[in-house]
Amino acid sequence: MCGITGWVDFERDMRLETSTVRTMAATMANRGPDAEGVWADRHAALGYRRLAVIDIPGGNQPMVAEESGQVLAVLAYNGEVYNFRTLRTELEGRGHRFRTASDTEVVLRAYLEWGEDCAERLEGMYAFAVWDPRNDTLLLARDRLGVKPLLYAKTGNGVVFGSEAKALLAHPQMDAVVDAEGLAELLGYIATPGHAVYRGMHEVQPGHVVTVKAGRITARRYWSLPAMEHTDDWDTTVSTVRELLAESVSAHLVSDVPLCTLLSGGLDSSAIVALAAKATGAKPTTFAVDFEGHEKRFRKDFWHEDPDAPFATAVAEHVGTDHERVVLQTSDMVDPLVEAAALRAQDLPRPIPDMDRSLFLLLRSVQQRSKVALMGEIADELFGGYKSFRDPTLVDTGNFPWVSMGFKVAPHGMGTGLLDPSLLNKVDVRGYTADRYADTRAEVPTTPGESAEDRAKRGISYAHLTRWLPLLLTRDDRLSMAVGLELRVPFCDHRLVEYVFNIPWSMQTADDREKSVLRAAVADLLPEQVLNRPKSPFPVTQDPGYGQVLRERFDAVVADPASPVRPLLDGPAAAALRDERRPIAVDGWGERRNVEMVLQLDSWLRHYRVRLDV
Repeated sequence: MCGITGWVDFERDMRLETSTVRTMAATMANRGPDAEGVWADRHAALGYRRLAVIDIPGGNQPMVAEESGQVLAVLAYNGEVYNFRTLRTELEGRGHRFRTASDTEVVLRAYLEWGEDCAERLEGMYAFAVWDPRNDTLLLARDRLGVKPLLYAKTGNGVVFGSEAKALLAHPQMDAVVDAEGLAELLGYIATPGHAVYRGMHEVQPGHVVTVKAGRITARRYWSLPAMEHTDDWDTTVSTVRELLAESVSAHLVSDVPLCTLLSGGLDSSAIVALAAKATGAKPTTFAVDFEGHEKRFRKDFWHEDPDAPFATAVAEHVGTDHERVVLQTSDMVDPLVEAAALRAQDLPRPIPDMDRSLFLLLRSVQQRSKVALMGEIADELFGGYKSFRDPTLVDTGNFPWVSMGFKVAPHGMGTGLLDPSLLNKVDVRGYTADRYADTRAEVPTTPGESAEDRAKRGISYAHLTRWLPLLLTRDDRLSMAVGLELRVPFCDHRLVEYVFNIPWSMQTADDREKSVLRAAVADLLPEQVLNRPKSPFPVTQDPGYGQVLRERFDAVVADPASPVRPLLDGPAAAALRDERRPIAVDGWGERRNVEMVLQLDSWLRHYRVRLDV
């Protein structure tokens, strides 16, 4: 697992620009603490940081393919291709010879054999750049679900690219400018395919390849969610899901370094733990996060039915894992270094920063024992686990369900309650996200004769998989890479995704609960209380002491004449909250999220020197 970056300029000798590319790569040192490298020729320079997971001695990059002294192609690659051994055998049959045992060289040789079509043959999570000096062409490619990130931006005579925005912003021709559309994307908390919050930046869309040649940039889709008639009966559907998920978990266990699994005690992560134990026949290592005193002070809210710890313990005992609880204190959550690290990891403020920090702290603890961790992300998007699949107040509102949920908290969306109304009217989160939702609905594939209910639920699933899931995958990638840990997501296997995406809603809710098919598929592996547990998202601290720290920091920001966020605030609302002089309420997601967003924006504007053009 790595960080990749580069600069292509068709009118510049890039052999003289390696220091710039090295600086770009250095911004992602945490993504690759084990090695670094830069390669350059006349019009391209590629940079790389490595976290060694497979073929530790042989997988260094950028990797060069040569023949008779001529460079054929150069690869900078981030990810894991799980079918690399099968592809290697096929490529050897086609005459290719290998110097290493790495999947990196398989990707490079696959490009030499199939060109840009190589991406369609790869199974796993990946983002890579190939420079082909034979025709001065850059190829950028990203996996089907977008597990691994890749951004690019056009420059005067070429492009810059990188795994993270900070790598691009380190380039002298890039500025941290955010316009109204970018701010709406940020405050709306959606992930429009191809968009990035910073002006001029774009993401390589999931399931796409981007080609840069002679200054022209073209994109081609090689995969999308397919709509297919589902003809399997209940028993066949359940057994197929079990088989596909088991195969994916087994593939994700390939590693030359210590590996573990995150365990929340929910259905999704518990299924991964049980299947991993079954695949290896060994005692898995599992980790769970908790807050000091959380069970005693826990209060049920709209999202959380119960605390995680008892359920995680039940699974660990049932499966027989080497289980460790990572217990966080409020002082950990408000540590300025942790706050800065979580923000810098993502390059953007987020409306739920406390979740980001607790995940960061969990992953940092995990990294002390493992370099690779499996997690249960995406099961809710696939199997209809969220309340937004069933809550009539969130479905068919003309906007994304999670955005509509935010409008219940504040008129302009969650986290915006203390921002200047005139600014919010210019940004128009409601209008922007509604337009993007209309675009999304127009994309949803359908099958002939599909019922109205199935068509509607498919649309909700499609929106979550293409506009919500990327936010989660981005967070997971950035926070794990910030501590030098590789996260793997077995539910993101594209064969499993294609199959489950087409299961009718009547099957998905066969027992009048969410995720009926998944429950049935792993029913023999898990304790009853976990199988019957309602959906519970990632935990948040409910310690009033956290609210007191938010109060102190909010007051300090409002009182600081040099604060860059002050001009963006609703003055009367901020003053009224300041004058109450009580801890910020940690119950619910209104006041708490508003204050956290103000603090996040202040840090972001300060440290990234962002210019808002709204």
